Amino acid sequence: MAAPIKTCFYVTNGNYFRTKRIARIWGHFILRPHSVRVRFAPSPTGMLHLGGLRTALYNYLFAKSQKGTFILRIEDTDQTRLVPGAMDKLEGILSWTGLVPDEGPRQGGSYGPYIQSQRLAIYQENIQKLLQNKTAYPCFCTPKRLELLRRDAVRRGETPKYDNRCRHLTSDEVTERLEKKLLHVVRFKLEHTTDTWEDLVKGPSSHDVANIEGDPVLMKSDGFPTYHFANVVDDHLMKVTHVLRGDEWQPSTMKHILLYRAFDWSPPHFAHLPLIVNKDGTKLSKRQGDLHVENIKNRGYFPEAVLNLVTKIGGGFDMDGTNGMGLDELTQKFSIEKVKSSHGRLDMQTLDDANLEHLRIKVNGAERSLIIDQLRELVSTAYSERLGDASITDHILSSQYIGSILDWAVSEKRIIKTNDLLDSKFSFLWTTPQEQDIADLKNSPVSVPDLLHGCITTLDTVRDFDIGHVTQSLRSLIKDEKLKMNTCMHCLRKSLSGLQQGPPVAEMMTIIGKKNTIQRLKHTMDVLTKS
Repeated sequence: MAAPIKTCFYVTNGNYFRTKRIARIWGHFILRPHSVRVRFAPSPTGMLHLGGLRTALYNYLFAKSQKGTFILRIEDTDQTRLVPGAMDKLEGILSWTGLVPDEGPRQGGSYGPYIQSQRLAIYQENIQKLLQNKTAYPCFCTPKRLELLRRDAVRRGETPKYDNRCRHLTSDEVTERLEKKLLHVVRFKLEHTTDTWEDLVKGPSSHDVANIEGDPVLMKSDGFPTYHFANVVDDHLMKVTHVLRGDEWQPSTMKHILLYRAFDWSPPHFAHLPLIVNKDGTKLSKRQGDLHVENIKNRGYFPEAVLNLVTKIGGGFDMDGTNGMGLDELTQKFSIEKVKSSHGRLDMQTLDDANLEHLRIKVNGAERSLIIDQLRELVSTAYSERLGDASITDHILSSQYIGSILDWAVSEKRIIKTNDLLDSKFSFLWTTPQEQDIADLKNSPVSVPDLLHGCITTLDTVRDFDIGHVTQSLRSLIKDEKLKMNTCMHCLRKSLSGLQQGPPVAEMMTIIGKKNTIQRLKHTMDVLTKS
């Protein structure tokens, strides 16, 4: 594992610098190391998307690989977009994937509250600091005026932005409007800059945000902060040392750095993770339901496989890939230097491949009994009315039988997920023919009870119960009895499963095993002879 990274701020004359070169210009410097602290800060506005999980995962991996702290902060300042229950579901998904925060709404911590709507007094206190040092100002422009500005810009083919009108109000004009209790927001004075910052993924980056944006709102008229303001205040007060977030936030970074400067605070390190696009390179939509983590979970995928999919998109590991790795191994092998800087293409086939690999590991490893128990519960629920008599049910639900089915399905790559074995094409594994399923066998051109009796006697003598030996035994029986092969195979398939179609009869028999095969054939023979 790599040695823990220390965030270093070079300080001289009360000023903070990110590099020794700049610090030396101002004089002597001292080094202040801080242990790594990162945060995942989602908004509870819906289901967690794969992109959001990727951000959470990479923050977690970076923190844990550096023996640091992983924080969960809920950014719910946009009260109009909140979805009831979204925060609980989000925390549930993080728990399912193993990305359990060290600090957060449930865990608590020394820097809470960890829900922004509970920190309004903190934001009010800090906005006053910017108003006092004149880096922010009240703006009294009405929504109607702002809409007119937007329309004028669109008509001219320009990007809409605020014209900074209220920045130029005199102190008396501001006082007069405040005394009248006019509705207002607080805006930040953006300054032009050609400075660069060192992005841990993208490298040296710069963005003159004042060239394309007007002064942004920091505090809304309802007393709630905007994302940008609350983000900076919280990251500073929670002592966040590294901000790992999606590439779409890179243009906002200089705005945040300017806010840090306005407070005379030292900014954290920034790392912008690659944009996720579809397999064909088109833009990903958060409305794609199959990309919501909860939906993927409900389809039966393992959390480890979902994490493997996410790392495939973003990099951070050697070229060999991460399939089969659990969270601990991912943490050990993660390196921020190996995170991709280019777009990551999402290929859902990767999820299937990863899940099959984890299923193989679990079935052949320490979690075998757990997977068997889970499948037993699924089968018991799905086929509760078709399992057959007690002796057959006991065998079908036995650990030995279920384990053998899992071994076959995994080794032959017949399934991707455990619950795939509930698909109708695999019903022959679990069902015992009901009387109505085999009623048509009474009209068969052959005596089915006699066929089944002969088959039972023959199969009972087969030692190596594999496809080759079973096939040979069945053919010899049918030939000796001078029966038609197709007719007999149809009768045997129906007798075993009640199905018209399915795998070849010999394969079906070897899959369910000798004991189960003979039990089912006896069951069908008894039903036919009694009816």
